[in-house]
Amino acid sequence: MNNLRQNYFEVIFLILIDDAGSGSLIGGTIIGAMRYETKEYYYDTIPLKYYSPQLFQKKLYLDHVVEIASDLFKKLDVSHEEEILVCRGYMFDKMRTWLSDNSYTSTNTKIEEPLQSTIEKSFEDYTISLGFPKRFISYTKYPFHFHRILCWIYADYEERVKLCKTGWKSFAKYGALSTKITYDTVKKSRYICLKCDKRIDDNSPVKVIQFNSNRPQKLYLHREC
Repeated sequence: MNNLRQNYFEVIFLILIDDAGSGSLIGGTIIGAMRYETKEYYYDTIPLKYYSPQLFQKKLYLDHVVEIASDLFKKLDVSHEEEILVCRGYMFDKMRTWLSDNSYTSTNTKIEEPLQSTIEKSFEDYTISLGFPKRFISYTKYPFHFHRILCWIYADYEERVKLCKTGWKSFAKYGALSTKITYDTVKKSRYICLKCDKRIDDNSPVKVIQFNSNRPQKLYLHREC
């Protein structure tokens, strides 16, 4: 963080505000607030309904950020004497106006530790609760990469499409692709079924789902899945 932010760390009271998940195809977006000195932390989630095509175009999620922030401030008992550092992303556009209208002192900046890893962990736990594989998060540098998630969606499309930010332009482009389903047997398997998340054994009959997104994709599932 820049020298300006470092100077703020000399302030006795400091509140950090950030978001997590706004760039993930699945799930809503988490808004979190932390008091720097005590690490007291609260968060809430913008529900997926705000990412439906009808509501997303109206940007009503920005209004919901204000509602969440107001509630988080009450939980943290934020005073007007405290300095507030706000993530400079677009998610907080209306919140910045709200802060000014309510006489809070705030600065837009890049939010790092201690809030960054804390709020990212909250979003990871949230997506795992939706059914997203923990191994995607644990062993992948970019666990929420769009096309990686897209493969997971198409492995159980009817159920998992309900978890998507369907108002995104990228979803309009890739969210209803033509698929080809075939059946085969894998002799030497290095696959994990993207539907049940269990290993596909050697010499197993499989269902194969193929589609084209940014490149040709081929998914392997247990035949019974």
